[in-house]
Amino acid sequence: MMLNPYRVEEWDAKLFLNRCAKTHHRQDILLYLAVSNDCSHLENLAAEVHNNLPGWFDSDKPILLGANDLSVIVNCCQQSPIGKLLPGALYVHVSALSQLDPLLRLYEGYARRTVGRIDGATLIKFNIEQPKISYLFYPDFDTDPHPALQASIQIDVRDGSSTYRDYSTSDNPPVLHRKETFVTPDYPHYEKFANLTRQEEKLRLLDKTRGIGTLRGWLECLQDYGVEIQGHQVIRRQVVENLHPTSLHSTLPKIERHKAAIARKNLSRPVRLALEAGLFSEDSTFFDYGCGYGSDIQHIAEKGYASAGWDPYYSPDTPRTNADIVNLGYIINVIERTDERREALLNAWELTGKVLIIAALVLIDDRGTGQVAYGDGVITRRNTFQKYYEQEELKIYIDQVLNVNAVPVALGIYFVFRDESLAEAYRASRFRSRATTPRVRANIKRFEDYQEMLAPLMAFVTERGRLPVKNEKPELENLRAEFGGFRRAFQVILQATDQKEWDALAQKRRLDLLVYLALGKLNHLKLKQISPEVRNDIKSLFGSYEDAWELAEEMLFSLGDPGVIAQCCIQSFVGCNSGFKYAPLYPSSFIVHVSAFSELDPLLRLYEGCASRTIGRMDEATLIKFHTYQPKISYLFYPNFDADPHPVLHTSMQIDLRDLSVSYRDYEDDVNPPILHRKETVITPDYPNYEKFSRLTQQEEDWGLLDDEQTIKTLRDWQRCLKENCLEIEDYCLCWRKDSDPIRVQELTAVREKRKNTKVTSF
Repeated sequence: MMLNPYRVEEWDAKLFLNRCAKTHHRQDILLYLAVSNDCSHLENLAAEVHNNLPGWFDSDKPILLGANDLSVIVNCCQQSPIGKLLPGALYVHVSALSQLDPLLRLYEGYARRTVGRIDGATLIKFNIEQPKISYLFYPDFDTDPHPALQASIQIDVRDGSSTYRDYSTSDNPPVLHRKETFVTPDYPHYEKFANLTRQEEKLRLLDKTRGIGTLRGWLECLQDYGVEIQGHQVIRRQVVENLHPTSLHSTLPKIERHKAAIARKNLSRPVRLALEAGLFSEDSTFFDYGCGYGSDIQHIAEKGYASAGWDPYYSPDTPRTNADIVNLGYIINVIERTDERREALLNAWELTGKVLIIAALVLIDDRGTGQVAYGDGVITRRNTFQKYYEQEELKIYIDQVLNVNAVPVALGIYFVFRDESLAEAYRASRFRSRATTPRVRANIKRFEDYQEMLAPLMAFVTERGRLPVKNEKPELENLRAEFGGFRRAFQVILQATDQKEWDALAQKRRLDLLVYLALGKLNHLKLKQISPEVRNDIKSLFGSYEDAWELAEEMLFSLGDPGVIAQCCIQSFVGCNSGFKYAPLYPSSFIVHVSAFSELDPLLRLYEGCASRTIGRMDEATLIKFHTYQPKISYLFYPNFDADPHPVLHTSMQIDLRDLSVSYRDYEDDVNPPILHRKETVITPDYPNYEKFSRLTQQEEDWGLLDDEQTIKTLRDWQRCLKENCLEIEDYCLCWRKDSDPIRVQELTAVREKRKNTKVTSF
């Protein structure tokens, strides 16, 4: 927006009148006149404004004098509930500009009358000592806990002159503290910013205000206190041997990036996930940017794909060539220089034809492993640099550098698609629930004659819940020509199958699409971004795009009711409710196996999607846990879920939906980890060995082993329970321990019979 300095526009007058109607302050009209630049001729003012002058002033003279009084601006700034007020200025994030006093907004707009629109600014500084406004550029405001100033533009409101200053090459630029004070409480990262400030205040890091305003002073402060800032968290710094205390730079060892390379026997996790996602087609080419020892190149080549790679240390002479799929796996987190890190990301993207795989370390690992702060990361004992991102921070970084909308796949792993419609097709596929083709129930000769030709059409309808449109599937065109249309061909299929099963399948696909569209709303998804195939799905299954969007929006809004999720958990036919704090109303948690996730109520799938859309799902997760009294989702990994009757918990990852913070816990070295009971309750009846799991639980209930599950939650408690009852489990069956005391066995048998008889009597 640029204001005309020679004429007061009608919108100015309305803005002013709206403000004055609410406040009745004489200073409002003074500021309005000051920024109108036309106060020497009051008769030229907009009529609506001119008519209100007698109500505030006795004559023209005090108007003309007051319009040039800076105290009007000062008063507006000092009374502003928005922004950070310092002795010399008010600082406000650009996202909060629209919530400022209308007169400050008018003043800011007038300041830009000679420069027009200013893109990329982060903060606006209202000087309260001089009539000047500055625009401050902090490109890493969201991701850097204490971002450095890159540039500033200062405008003199009196004559419109401007001054530009570049800080990008400065070795000691100004840095920001207390970021939450610049934004409004509804800003996406407000809580994360505020939490960091609370931690820093507790350690008194912000007490010495004069010395910490620049990068060097702030780093010295952190060094003095023995801490570092990682991903908006204050972390105690590990002591490094033989470091001279007098110089920051002299303490830093040479970074040996190549030592971060890992020799792998199998595919790396990011590339494996790309294969499992079906991103590789028959003619796909692959390039590994920063390939290390080259194990991914070898494994991909063995699968029949053209594969190559480059590494600055291990393979520097290999040409960097374009490829359909490019892997940048755990590279940006080992580059200590931010400019080189950015360059690597851009270079890899430039080589990408279809999909860029990006992986980086995220802030879940234990830092008590002998590491020292360096830049925005840590140096390990092997002199390798590691930058630990927060998951949301990583996505923001990728999106900002590449100007994309990266797709989260797993913790620390993202896919970036060159074609946005392919990205949306991939997102939609992740919310498609399992379905099986309806069984052939009747011997119909016409169907049998064409069964082989009709099979691809049945598979398509099973996958999409609808018939294909003309020319959508070239391989089905012969079938369309043979029957004179897909609808006629499908009528033959219906003669041999059950119509209700196909209708149920279509309804399942409708619900899948609603989950996808509702989450798309959170990402500001536009119709033009949706792949043609998914657009066909929407039109066929909902009739119109408008109806689909409306239903998706209703579903999204329903999550605002805290009781909705708990009610969905209670009514779910699959999954296990536990911890009834306020029995019999709501459980405190609900657990379901990942294989049954697609069978859940769409609202539960949408709720989980609110976490995984940014964070990604822990790819090895076995169970998903919904916390019904807190907005949290947990992913639990039981590596021996199928083989062990009572598997132990290996790792858990919890996501707080309020700020998308991630909590991770590893039980691998725990001598008494949590264990799982009643496995059949978290899976569907078609899961392998469901009956075996169920029979064991029934036996354990008959023996009374599960009467008080609070006392058998951990491995040692469960082992003690079995030992006290002289029992052990063999091949999913309870049996007597071989070393059991015969007398004790008789006593326990009698107790069991009595329990059994009591149960029958009460029944």
